[in-house]
Order: sequence, then structure tokens, then C-alpha cells
Amino acid sequence: MKAARVREFGPPSVITIEELPVPKPARGHVLVRVYAAGVGNWDALVREGKSLLGQRPPLTLGSELSGIVEAAGDGVVNFAPGDEVYGATNEQFIGAYAEYALASAGMIAHKPRRLSHIEAASSPIGAVTAWQMLFEYAHATAGQTVLVQGAAGNVGAYAVQLAQRAGLHTIGTAGAADLEYVKTLGAERVVDYQARRFEDAAGPVDVVLDTVGGDTQQRSLSILKPGGILVSAVSGVAEETLGKLGVRAAYFYVEVTTGRLNKIAQLFDAGSLVPRVGAVLPLADVRAAHEMLGGGPHKPGKIVLQVAS
Repeated sequence: MKAARVREFGPPSVITIEELPVPKPARGHVLVRVYAAGVGNWDALVREGKSLLGQRPPLTLGSELSGIVEAAGDGVVNFAPGDEVYGATNEQFIGAYAEYALASAGMIAHKPRRLSHIEAASSPIGAVTAWQMLFEYAHATAGQTVLVQGAAGNVGAYAVQLAQRAGLHTIGTAGAADLEYVKTLGAERVVDYQARRFEDAAGPVDVVLDTVGGDTQQRSLSILKPGGILVSAVSGVAEETLGKLGVRAAYFYVEVTTGRLNKIAQLFDAGSLVPRVGAVLPLADVRAAHEMLGGGPHKPGKIVLQVAS
């Protein structure tokens, strides 16, 4: 089988397509014939050797996939050969950029019926991250006001849709080119962060969902109501800072599980969530996909590798 591999950390040029034997699933895992693989910023971190999970080369890149179960290992009861599935590969978030991939049975679910494999592969980590931010860490409830930083991004766009569906007053920040798109997702207000300070247009709020980090994260703390919470998928906030401001913060690493993916799939099938696919490239063009991650020109939306058709 063909797989996109790195034997040393570095820029996109270190990625090579290699021939590998098709693996066999161990207990609790399934072998998936990959139809599509999502390309995310975390994949670039792995490639560069900057992931906090400590992956070591040689390795096959990629964590998000959609495809068909080829074989199931011992102990797998929810999936059988022929099932269409989507999700993440494993806790190391590697192995999806290949014609066949091993996936933990606890990190995949049956593919949403309304989505193509390409659409399904674009969604697992972003949608689950947004779900966890909003409901498991912020514990947001109807009537509260939430500010989504980076509302046009893969995580942010799902967060806006989930918040709108849950009855929250939703404000999003985005660049000028994405303002109308974020409005279509259900945001009540959209702030062009390039034209004005979001603090002057978006406070005070109960919840901030931070997908940007850095200075934006620090400035976001100032518009929280007393006792409000900032949830970040980027970085943590110093306890001393929180104490001075009388607000809370949470930083977490996404946990992709079958249960969460099932909830997301139900929302896709109900039409309550809509994915946004950008560039679709063949596996052979994986270097180009990673150059896009690094700022190269590409269509708005999630980059996806089409592995099979």
C-alpha cells in the first residue's frame, strides 16, 4: 500500500510516498480502507516534531479519516467489514495518510449518511473539539453570550453552528473575506478583527472559545463577565492572571471518541451541522497540502486528501 511518511522532522519536503505492507488490526482496532484523510494543523506539528505527544519518525502522517472497514481485530463488536466509518486513527494521531490505516475502535464511528467520504474526513477533530469546548468545558447554556475567536476556521465554524443551535447569543471574529460566511453559520454578530478591536464590539460575554491563542487570547480575558470562562484548544492561561481578573480558563487536548462522533454524526444527518471542504488533493500531492497548511494559497475550508474513489 502507498503511505505518506516522514523519516525525519522538517518542512513539507521531508514527506515521501512509500510502499508498505498492509497492516493487520490488533485487539481493539480495525483496518480501514481509507477513502479520504483530513489535513490539519496538528499534522504539521507532527511533521515538524513540535507535537506534545512525542511522536518519533519514521511514521505515517495523518489522523482524520473516512473509509470502509476491511477487517476488525479481537474484541471489536461495534464495527464489521464493509461498515463506512469516520474518525481519528489513534492517540498518537498518526497513520491516516495511507491506502489502509489502523484505527482504534474507540476513536471511530459510523460515517454520517449525508456526508461523502471527503466531507466526513474533513470533520472529526474540528467538530469534536468545538463540541468539547462549548459543552464539556464551558458548560454553555441557552441565553448565554459566547465569543468565538477564529470563527471561520475549522474548529470555530463548528463552534458557531453548535452555539447557534443551542440557543446561545453568538459573536464571531473573522477577517473581512469571511464575514458573510460566519453570518451564514448563525452568528448574531461578526467582528472584522482586521478593522477594529473586538473588545470594543463584543463585550462583556459569558464564554470565549479561543482557537487563536497569543495576544488574542490575553485580550479576550478582559471582556469576560466576572466568573466567565475562556476555553482554549491552543494554550493555557496563568492562574495568577485569572485570579486578578476574577475569571476562569480551561485548556485541553481533544478526545475523539465513538460517543462524541456519534453525536456529531446525528447533527450532520439532521442538517444541523455543515462541513466546509476546501482544497481536495490526491495522496501523491501531500506535500502541496502541507504547503497550503503553511500559508500557501488554497480554497477556504478544510484541506482533504482523496485516497480512493
